[in-house]
Order: sequence, then C-alpha cells, then structure tokens
Amino acid sequence: MKKLIAILFIGMMSLGLYAQEKKVAKIEFKTEIIDYGTIEKGADGVRVFEFTNTGNAPLIISNVKSTCGCTVPKKPKGPIMPGESGEIEVKYDTNRVNPIRKTITVISNAERPTVALKIKGLVVDPSKTSVLEKKSKSMIEQ
Repeated sequence: MKKLIAILFIGMMSLGLYAQEKKVAKIEFKTEIIDYGTIEKGADGVRVFEFTNTGNAPLIISNVKSTCGCTVPKKPKGPIMPGESGEIEVKYDTNRVNPIRKTITVISNAERPTVALKIKGLVVDPSKTSVLEKKSKSMIEQ
C-alpha cells in the first residue's frame, strides 16, 4: 500500500511539473468591441484593436478576416513575443451610409485560438436630411 501511495504521489508531482513547463501564447485585447459612434460619410474609418501576449510563448496571428469587403483588417507581420503588445488595424468603408455591425475573426496559436472582434456605429450623410427633420422644418415654417 505504501508503494502505491508513493507511486501516485510521484506521478502527481511529475504531472504538476509538466503542466508548469507547457509554453502557450495568450492573446488579451484591451477591448473586443469598437464603437465608431455616429460618423459622417467619408470620415476616417480606421480603428485599432490593441492586444498583449500575456502567455509564455510567441504569439503568431495566422489570419484576420472580416464578414464583408467593406471592412479590411490588417494583421501584424511577425510573432508577438511574451509580454509584448501588438495591434490589428481595421478600416471600414465610410462611404456606405448605414449602421455598422461587423465582425473581425482573429485566428492564432493562442490558448483561445479564435477571437471575434466587433465594430459598430452609424454612418450618416450630413447633406441629406431625414424625413423627421423635413417634417419638423415644415411645421416650424407654417
């Protein structure tokens, strides 16, 4: 019985040591949602998702893709070493007047290999007035 307990104890200790030696990258974003708010047509559509590799292995981002062609993400070129920071630049086509609801998928070698980032907001055309504004102006003029 003592031998069995000793073997189990040694086995548990070796598993603990193995778990501590495992190298893994971890990606931690400052925020996973960027709100453009209300912006005008043709405004600067570039925003940046900042992140840090909080793991103990190099972080390699293999792919960054968006849900449509109106959103163009740009991934870092090389590996992000442990403790270092990086950014994913996202450019939205602000010539499209409508609400913004897009997802950017980040694929990497991190502990959480797939991360969904989101952008939201509203693009308006200041040269066009809404139906409500036209109605309220006509009521004021009367």
